[in-house]
Amino acid sequence: MQQYLAVFLAMAMAGTFLVVPAHHKASLGRLPWYDGLFSLLSLLVGIYVALFYFDIIETMGLLLPLRIVLGAVAILLILEGTRRLLGWPILFIVLIFFLYARYTFLFPGALYGQGIPWTRLVNYLYLDPNSLFGVALQVAATVVFSFVFFGQFLFSTGGGLYFTEGALALFGQYRGGPAKVSVVASSLFGTMSGSAVANVVVDGPITIPMMVRTGYRPEVAAAVEAVASTGGQIMPPVMGAAAFLMATFLGIPYAQVAIAAIFPALLYYLSVFIQVDLEAARRGLRGLPREELPNLKHILGQGWLFLFPIGVLVYILFFTGLEAEVAGLYATGAVFLVSFLRKASRLTFSKLLIILEKTGEGLLEISIISAVAGLIIGIVALTGLGFTFSQAVVSLAGGNFFLLLVLAAVAAGILGMGMTVTAAYILVVILVAPALVQLGTDPLTAHMFVFYFAVLSFLTPPICLAVYAAAAIGGTDLLKTAFQAMRLAIVAYVVPFIFAYKPALLLRGSVTEVLTAVVTAIAGVWLLAIGVEGYLFRVLNFPKRVVLIVAGLGLMTPGLATDVLGLAIAAPVLLREFANKKVFTRRWG
Repeated sequence: MQQYLAVFLAMAMAGTFLVVPAHHKASLGRLPWYDGLFSLLSLLVGIYVALFYFDIIETMGLLLPLRIVLGAVAILLILEGTRRLLGWPILFIVLIFFLYARYTFLFPGALYGQGIPWTRLVNYLYLDPNSLFGVALQVAATVVFSFVFFGQFLFSTGGGLYFTEGALALFGQYRGGPAKVSVVASSLFGTMSGSAVANVVVDGPITIPMMVRTGYRPEVAAAVEAVASTGGQIMPPVMGAAAFLMATFLGIPYAQVAIAAIFPALLYYLSVFIQVDLEAARRGLRGLPREELPNLKHILGQGWLFLFPIGVLVYILFFTGLEAEVAGLYATGAVFLVSFLRKASRLTFSKLLIILEKTGEGLLEISIISAVAGLIIGIVALTGLGFTFSQAVVSLAGGNFFLLLVLAAVAAGILGMGMTVTAAYILVVILVAPALVQLGTDPLTAHMFVFYFAVLSFLTPPICLAVYAAAAIGGTDLLKTAFQAMRLAIVAYVVPFIFAYKPALLLRGSVTEVLTAVVTAIAGVWLLAIGVEGYLFRVLNFPKRVVLIVAGLGLMTPGLATDVLGLAIAAPVLLREFANKKVFTRRWG
């Protein structure tokens, strides 16, 4: 496996220097000499490991000059690739880890150590299977590769357009139809693409102008697209690289992660759907004219074949016990076969070349991220920083579980600024998740908590990449759009705290506990969405909104006492609103 990983990383790094310029002023028409050199060196450091791997594993501890030089070159190339693809923030964080490993003797208290010489550090990070060529790169080179390949096949043959047009035919005519189309289409697209920003860029140019044209405020339209697209990261069956890493870290099948993620993801989209519907009701927005909508029967007649590969994917992931990367390859094969059933979707040689090109481009960033993650994991293992940091966080929280959750959420949000979900998840999970487990949290719950807040970094200002993309498409103010996005995604900020205490929301527990949690959580999300939006059949005043928000949180929290309390305080407000005579003069639905 390490030989394959070495070749994979060598090609990814070489591709990065061939495709991504060193700075924004660099000419795109010619290849600078130094990028050509960097590409050759990238191939050299990877091919060396692939060719001499069996000799390397027998003499791993020897600090040979050639290996030290190649290791230093590999690390420097990875850092430069990180700067180009991911920017300065994550590069600075990685450099801090390197400086800590070398100069631990300068740190006080529990962080103190003897320090690791550069030669030993470089040798370990370059060659040890628990570092650069470890679990993070393994997931990228197998699982992520297979699903990126599947996604490119699916969308190149028309699957992405099928999702969008299907959602448009189903919901376009109803009030707030374009926003509902965005929610549904982006959730379907996002669960296949696994990238929030890519989802916004593909769907946004269609859905955002459509929403604005039917009366949504531009910042709300952009926020709806950003939130709907970001939710694809938490929506099974295909969530994103971080979810596959979670399964690998925990040593469990990916299906277990996906099953645990299903209900919180449905609550997320239910909340967004209710809020866009209430926004449309308050502003009297109508749907699109029927003549502008695609014909549903025609779409089903033409696009049913794309359901087959998705069915194959779901079946293999959840019912066969095969590895996730195998499921992705089988699903890709299914797309390849069904594409020949229609002339419009039929694959040609030119289409295949484009698919391969897009797959390669899509893997560049995740490959560099995974390489960086491997370096960080290696440093944490070599220095014992994971245990030390967890102890420090527990001490800082004073043993208070809620405070520890808040610290973990804040850490994920801060570390996630300007990064991908995968990078943010890895950084936080290796440092903070052990602290949550130490205080009694189930490992899957701890990882899922960190994962959620890593995803939310795409919506939380000041650096919120999904909002950046949506605001740019909509031509809206960034902060206004970000605050609207946080309002729409309110459930995602709440649910992790709830399932950290009561994992029934992750479908973990007895049948009675899970069913009760599901029913009351749905009711709670409805009340929370109404309270946050401030509208039911008419505009609600501030006290009523507060009551409904508190009631919604009570119902979402599993437990008989909180459920009864939530119902008791919500009932008077709801009864009064339903009894109001104006209710019967309005059309609901």
